[in-house]
Amino acid sequence: MSSDKLEKGYEPHAVEKRWYDYWQKEGLFKAEDKSSNPAYSIVIPPPNVTGVLHIGHALVNTLQDILCRYHRLKGENVLWMPGTDHAGIATQNVVERKLAEEGTDRHQLGREKFIEAVWEWREKYGSAIINQLKRLGASCDWDRERFTMDEGLSLAVRKVFVQLYEEGLIYKGDYIINWCCRCHTALSDLEVEHEDLDGHLYHIRYPFADGDGHMVVATTRPETMLGDTAVAINPEDERYRDLTKASVILPLMDREIPIIKDTYVDTEFGTGALKVTPAHDPNDFDIGNRHNLDRVKVIGEDGRMTDEAGKFKDLERFECRKALVKALKSKGLLEKIEPLRHGVGHCYRCKTVVEPNLSKQWFVKVKPLAEKAIESVKTGKIRIVPDMWTKTFYDWMYNIKDWCISRQIWWGHQIPAWTCTACNQVVVAMETPAACTACQSTDLVQETDVLDTWFSSALWPFSTMGWPEKTPLLGTFYPTSVLVTGFDILFFWVARMMMMGLHFMKEVPFTDVFLHALLRDEEGQKMSKSKGNVVDPLDIIEKYGTDALRFTLAAFTAQGRDIKMSEKRVEGYRNFINKLWNAARFSLMHLDRGYDHLDNATISLPNKWILSRLTQVCQKVAEALDNYKFNDAANAAYQFVWHEFCDWYVEAAKPALYDKLGNDQKEETKKVLWFVLRDILVFLHPIAPFVTEEIWQKLPGSQGSVSKAIYPDPDSYCSSPVLDEVAEKRMSMISQIISSIRNIRGEMNISPSIELEVIIQSDNGESKSVLRQQEKLICTLARLKTLRTEAPGKKPRTAATAVVEDATVFVSLEGIIDFARESERLNKEINKVGKEMAGLTRKLNNEDFLKKAPGDVVEKVKQKHETMMEKEHKLQATLDRISRIQA
Repeated sequence: MSSDKLEKGYEPHAVEKRWYDYWQKEGLFKAEDKSSNPAYSIVIPPPNVTGVLHIGHALVNTLQDILCRYHRLKGENVLWMPGTDHAGIATQNVVERKLAEEGTDRHQLGREKFIEAVWEWREKYGSAIINQLKRLGASCDWDRERFTMDEGLSLAVRKVFVQLYEEGLIYKGDYIINWCCRCHTALSDLEVEHEDLDGHLYHIRYPFADGDGHMVVATTRPETMLGDTAVAINPEDERYRDLTKASVILPLMDREIPIIKDTYVDTEFGTGALKVTPAHDPNDFDIGNRHNLDRVKVIGEDGRMTDEAGKFKDLERFECRKALVKALKSKGLLEKIEPLRHGVGHCYRCKTVVEPNLSKQWFVKVKPLAEKAIESVKTGKIRIVPDMWTKTFYDWMYNIKDWCISRQIWWGHQIPAWTCTACNQVVVAMETPAACTACQSTDLVQETDVLDTWFSSALWPFSTMGWPEKTPLLGTFYPTSVLVTGFDILFFWVARMMMMGLHFMKEVPFTDVFLHALLRDEEGQKMSKSKGNVVDPLDIIEKYGTDALRFTLAAFTAQGRDIKMSEKRVEGYRNFINKLWNAARFSLMHLDRGYDHLDNATISLPNKWILSRLTQVCQKVAEALDNYKFNDAANAAYQFVWHEFCDWYVEAAKPALYDKLGNDQKEETKKVLWFVLRDILVFLHPIAPFVTEEIWQKLPGSQGSVSKAIYPDPDSYCSSPVLDEVAEKRMSMISQIISSIRNIRGEMNISPSIELEVIIQSDNGESKSVLRQQEKLICTLARLKTLRTEAPGKKPRTAATAVVEDATVFVSLEGIIDFARESERLNKEINKVGKEMAGLTRKLNNEDFLKKAPGDVVEKVKQKHETMMEKEHKLQATLDRISRIQA
């Protein structure tokens, strides 16, 4: 056979496009609605339709693809359901920016035309993320692709809303919500990102209503005081035990407000006196309900002060803060201002400071739904992996608040509720009602708000499969097998899917939840554009190929540990792909047919060993993937392919393949090589699908696509049990002996072309027998002229020594090394390294350098110092060894 079966070097880009097109054309990702094979299903966490592939997408979709490809190899009927999310606020923002560039806005267009503009944008740009997922190798059943605004999912959303409303689990009411003044919409608690910022604590004097003295109230948001309707103190607070005053005058507003007592007040914060603003703080809202206080709204939805703010009307909220503080100072009502670092909520989309505001909104009453979700985790119907997140899940679910589901935007699922203008009756229905159910008026106005994006996403596992219809797809694939996602959306999405799935399907939506960790840069820092440390997966794919990126992501996905990502690591796995390619290229030069059976009873030691190790690695990879230990699977595969197959077996097979050991040995080795290479391609395929397919197609005897192969089990094609501890132990001893000879060669600076003379002494009869049987193998791999195995005796002169298990290895150096010259060379090198180390030590002992130099520079000097120390140690060890040899 000629080596043109595979190109000399692996060029990933042409290969990747060719095989992805082939997989799609052949329908290899398609699931069957009904099948006798076991079902395995995953629903993709739908990326935003506005999205482009970032490293987080690359990770979560690589892990899902690994699982789907692996389960196909196990003969299962696999559905990987793809789709995208309409991403309400994000998509509306993108289209609004586009309109602004065209000199218009959504209000000029009107709602209907604006929605048309968004759909047009989606048709034009919405497939970008899908095409990028395909480039990653995602083996989704693309013919089933769904969109959270498509007709079927919209029907499911309306059905869920109507049913929950009829069950009393959806209601509309006054509530303090998180309001974004930029996006002009409510945000759920989960959509608010809290950041610690340097602010101030303002101590304000509230005069007693009788004119006799004052009390001091501390606040971080003085502009809200204009809406205060009480001051609260804790009845247990010693400072106010003897207080007899009943009310105070609200500064700058000259409005009398009561002093009330409530155990909510924190006696440790500020003065222990709390200004109560029911319209602008969720806790104050609760206090207001308990004490029947008025709600005075002083900040409008545009972030400006309302009529209720008096002379501060129309000021932007933060401008009002400045003006108000100035006014308090001028009237002697500002006691002091203290610096305070505190958490400030920001909109997760536009990063504007969120304003707690009183508003009429739609809510889901989630406590009854949460109870079922908690029970499903407690009873093991749903398993969260890693388990460390289970406690976090419980903590959140036990303290869950009602979910604000209305958003004041236009793009999304418009709430199916209509208000009768004649009698104010609210009608909630699947279809537009013809008339009011109370007074029969036909003058009905639909709710303008849309549903939170996460509302439709919460139905994803069953709505994508055709619910509310009882489809064959639902019957086969629901509940799904696993959900793979980031821990950051455990509550945004995962918990809500549990609640909705259990309520509407009466069954959990998935049996396992695998939460991957956070991707960081190589220094462990969070990736951000401002730091310039973002790793772009598309750039990485362009530079190193998709398989190298996928292997890197899998290899570093250890449960519960953040993933440190760097180009250098991807480069390392690109080298692995090249190593596999070169080993396969060599193997294919010697393979001219495929095989279906192997008589392994009397095969050679290297062949027994590699089959035994192959069996173990196949089992280890499968066990790791069954338990979501992606790093264990990738590392076991890497270790076997590089260090056992490529480094040892291929080299050990060469004497037989080059006909140096007889024809029988050659044919036996070709068979073993074929089976081992085939099985490697199969168990590596889930992680590195493209290179394995390319090699598979050139492997004689292979059929169809590697993605349709059966997961390897060497016992299935061998005549005798394959696991062989004796062969592994013997081969381990031989490889250690060869390595020890190679190490001596390297340390002594002996050219690889020089053949060495070696004596091995051992008093173990079995070891001696094995070494004599494998003499040709050892001589070939260690480049030996002669090898003598004998009982322990006198140490040969001028020989370097190594001890391996119960054997002592002597490598003769007589006539090979000029000891005097080598000692002189080593001494010179040691002196040179010593001088360099002295300079580095001076730097590290210099306080000015340590204080003033950038951290990365100091770290590089430290690393160089460690490298030099290690080099000096090795040089000295070699010099000492030469001295001992000459002694």
